[in-house]
Parts: sequence; C-alpha cells; structure tokens
Amino acid sequence: MRAAVLRGGTVEARVVADPVPGPGQLLVRSLACGICASDLHFMDHLDAGVDDDSGMSTYDPDVDIVMGHEYCAEVVDYGPDTARRIPVGTRVSSLPVLATPTGRKIIGQNPESPGGFGEYFLITEAITRVVASDLPSEVVCVADAISVGWSAASRAQVTTSEVPLVIGCGAIARSAIAQLRRLGVGPIVAVDFVASRRATALAMGADVVVDPAEISPFQAWRDVAYGSAESMRELMALAGLPGCVVFECVGIPGVLDSIIKGCERGTRIYSVGGPPEGDHLHTLTAKRKGLNIQFGGGPSMDHWDEAFEAVCSGSLDVTPLLGRTIGLDEVADGLAAARDANGPVRIIVTPSAQGRTTA
Repeated sequence: MRAAVLRGGTVEARVVADPVPGPGQLLVRSLACGICASDLHFMDHLDAGVDDDSGMSTYDPDVDIVMGHEYCAEVVDYGPDTARRIPVGTRVSSLPVLATPTGRKIIGQNPESPGGFGEYFLITEAITRVVASDLPSEVVCVADAISVGWSAASRAQVTTSEVPLVIGCGAIARSAIAQLRRLGVGPIVAVDFVASRRATALAMGADVVVDPAEISPFQAWRDVAYGSAESMRELMALAGLPGCVVFECVGIPGVLDSIIKGCERGTRIYSVGGPPEGDHLHTLTAKRKGLNIQFGGGPSMDHWDEAFEAVCSGSLDVTPLLGRTIGLDEVADGLAAARDANGPVRIIVTPSAQGRTTA
C-alpha cells in the first residue's frame, strides 16, 4: 500500500507492506483522516514517552510509523476470532486504540498500529462503530477530535454557580465549548491570540471571546462572572461569588503554570493540553489557592460514542473546523501547515486523492 511514513523525524509518501489483521482486528481502507496537533507532538518529541511504560505510544526513529488517528474508514477484511458483524464495505470509525497480543496501542503512534495516513490500517472490532450517516467521510473523521473536549466538558460537571474559562481555541477547546453549550452551561469565556480561532469559538457556542494581548484572561473572566462592583456585592451577600472552571487546551509549557498563578481561589482546572516536554508548576501556589487539577485522561468510550453520534447525526455542526483536503503526497506539507495557528483547525488527508488538493 501507499502511505505517508514517519521515519527519522521526516514524513514521505512511499510504498510499504499492507497490514495484516490479527485476532479481533479488522482491516479497513482509510477514507479520510484529520491531521491533529498530537501528530506534531508525537513526531517532534522523540523522548516524550520515555517514562511511560504502557507501550501505547512508541516512537522508534529507525522504524516506519504511519500516523493518523482521527479517521473514517471502510471495512475490507476480518482477522481471526472476529464476529464479522459489520459487512465489508461499511463505513466505520473507532476510538483509536488497537488491541494487540502485546497490549493496547494508540493507532498512528506505534510501529504495530499504523494509522489513517496510509491506504489501509487496522482497528479493534469490539469498539468499532458504524457510520449511520450520509455525511462526507471528511466530516465524520473529525468526531475523534470532538470527543476529547466533549469528554472533558462532560466530566467537569460545571454547575449553575460556576463560569467556565476556556484557554486556547483549537479543535479540542472548541469541542469543549460545543459540549458546554449543549449542556446549558454559560456564559462561556474563550481565550486565544488568533482572531480566526476566536471567531470559530463563537460559532461553536462561546459567549465571550478574549484576546489575551489586550486583557488578562482572568480579569476578563472576573468582568463576566462578577459584573459591576454593585453586582459583586449582591452576589457576596446572597450566595457567594461564582466559581471558576478552567479548560487548559494549549499544550505549551508555562500556560498551565500561568493559570495556577492567575486564577481565582478554589478554581477547578481541566488540563487537556499537556506539553509533551513537560512543565514546571508552582504547586505551593496551587496548594494555597486550593486548586483542583485534572490531567487529561482521554475520552471514555461513552463520551466517544456521544460525540460520534452528535457529529454523524449532524446535531453538532463541525464544518467550522474543516480546512482543505490533501492526498498522501502532500501530508508532509499538511503537517507543516498545521503548525500555523492562523491556518485551518483540521486539514484532512484522503489517501485515495493522490496528488489532488481541494479547497
């Protein structure tokens, strides 16, 4: 098969061996696969997982790796010990985790679990979901990205006495905003330096967007949550001030620490970003403020299913997130373009579109 292959820190399109489905696995043909910031983090930080002994994500610079974990695919064949409940030719997707004899692997982040930047790859039958939709595969493949922010927003269980503050307005942040809006939470304050991202955050459900170059995100949050001095006095007299729930969706060193130092006492923080190279945190400040920090964790299967259904049914419009479509020969350029904060949130790879680019 042809695939955009990562090796030695660079990506090139070439012919590699077709994957062979093992027990409980399906062989699928990639129809569309989104380029995610996690792909960039994976290829840029060789030692990021050196202390992670789970084996789920392994980067060997001397071995071919086919990335791509946000996919819509078509069933081609079945491995041994499969129920074969999904007919060949059916469009499917799944949580990007492959069950193998040596343990669970993140699809697109292991030599053993090639991803959607190739013509064919493998998925776990037990967690495969059928695409019950006529929407294009380029839309459906965004569901996995949606599930991450969706899950964080759902797990946060923001109450009516709390006001959420979303730091960063990439795909994960905007999916968190969309789910907060669906849950009836608000007002939602979203922060990003890039005007186009702030505009899309509004389209996904944010009430107030903030340019941190113009005002502190925390002052902007106070202005929304507390309002005027008179309103603040009334709130204190009646039921206390609103609480703050921060969703950190940036993944750059220093951002989480700046939240710890700038946020209100008692703030709950959901750190979804997580810089691969790690970070330094003022834990004493966090302790004195009584902060509660939840680090990532990824979407639960239930939350993944919810997000997938919302995208496939069209009840959640993800078109504001979509950029251009590229073929395998353009993946290296697409990855470079994905580094641009002013670029589209999702560039979609369609392996069948060799040498073709559409706007």
